[in-house]
Amino acid sequence: MAFKGGWLMIPLFLLSIVTIYLFAQKWWAIKKASKIDENFMKDIRDCIHEGKIKAALALCEKTDTPISRLIEKGIERIGRPLSDIQTAVENMGNVEVARLEKGLPMLATIAGGAPMIGFLGTVMGMVQAFYNMAAAGNNIDITLLSGGIYTAMVTTVAGLIVGIMAYFGYNFLTSQVSDLVFKMQNNTIEFMDLLHEPVK
Repeated sequence: MAFKGGWLMIPLFLLSIVTIYLFAQKWWAIKKASKIDENFMKDIRDCIHEGKIKAALALCEKTDTPISRLIEKGIERIGRPLSDIQTAVENMGNVEVARLEKGLPMLATIAGGAPMIGFLGTVMGMVQAFYNMAAAGNNIDITLLSGGIYTAMVTTVAGLIVGIMAYFGYNFLTSQVSDLVFKMQNNTIEFMDLLHEPVK
């Protein structure tokens, strides 16, 4: 059936491959970034209270997640005013969020663009069908019309399938990024509160 859609099926096929690749790549990256030891912040607190700054930095480097990189940036600024520390952490947070969101605009573009390509195929198929009818003159055969309509419907279906895949993939990944950003914000708040705690 795919071969009946004409040359527009080629870009739609390529867009489907890009959609699947982007979704799988981003899903794995977000899943990996979300993994962090439940005792991470507790261990960081213990290290800071004991004055083991290098140990805290080593723990952050070993963990290597967006959350740990935020905390690492804050630890590197310990000794400076708290406002400077918070600004540095927030700036690092913006970098991490941008990294997490990389590729998502492409999915959004495919979600909107693929159905439009399918619709273009529909219009082209209908134009071809009516052209064939006009060229046939009085020898009109139903197959002249049905062939063009069939081509039109195939591209429409293909465009919608790719668009729906990209649309749901985009929204799912966006929700996953939002959840991770929420965790990053909570850990940032916990870290800043930690710096306000008196040394035991």
